[in-house]
Amino acid sequence: MNSHYADAHLPQRLREALEAEGLNPHQLTLDDLAPLDQLHVGGRRATRQLIEAVGLSAPAQVLDLGCGTGGSSRLLAHEYGCQTLGVDITPEFIQVAEQLTAATGLASCCSFVCADAAHLPLAEASFDYVLCQHSLLNMPDLTPVLAEIHRLLKPGGQLLLHEVVQGENTEPLLLPVPWARQAEQSHLLTPEALYQRLLQAGLVQDYHQDISAAATAWRSKHTQREARGQAGILTPQLIFGADFVQMGRNLAENLRSGRVRLIAAAWHRP
Repeated sequence: MNSHYADAHLPQRLREALEAEGLNPHQLTLDDLAPLDQLHVGGRRATRQLIEAVGLSAPAQVLDLGCGTGGSSRLLAHEYGCQTLGVDITPEFIQVAEQLTAATGLASCCSFVCADAAHLPLAEASFDYVLCQHSLLNMPDLTPVLAEIHRLLKPGGQLLLHEVVQGENTEPLLLPVPWARQAEQSHLLTPEALYQRLLQAGLVQDYHQDISAAATAWRSKHTQREARGQAGILTPQLIFGADFVQMGRNLAENLRSGRVRLIAAAWHRP
């Protein structure tokens, strides 16, 4: 799965792109990085809307599970005063996340670990929140992952989900999409199946919203900009590769056709 998302040249490629945009790779702002480091539909607005819907209490200890290059970890630290730990299985993502976090001056409140979400080297009941944004769709076996989430949450702590799920249209996905180039890389569940898995993991639902309409509009707008070459240099294409424009186009159509949907939700550990 690692090779789908990143390669050994990613850190150098990002440095060169930042310099080409006239930015200092060692001194950056979150606004500088926003077009690049939000590897989920809706960008920063979607993350903020989820956080504000659940009324996140700061200061808080947050685990960003499947953190990618660390965009959400940095946003939570900078805007909400959280102490964040980002975890990802892709080593290059962790390397880039640490570099960008140092460059934004947030290293004291954001740290990162390269690990498998099913086997996390972290202490029980150590987080107030676990954030998953477009992460579960890459995990073939959710049982150990959800067990880890339950273990790591403090009693009363919340799992915050911003996830792509299977839609009512059962036609095959148009591929590639940002999380998969082949069908066997995609592990989408229906909302009902995900609900049952979360219940079985011992979690209790607090909040659920289908945000597919807003996601479709956002992805369609960005697809048009990307197709016209108006998105600039600093885009997720640096991470996903030359076929990212096609990935975005396919994702927009998968959303429009109901093959996939997007949900925002919160569940807590009793």
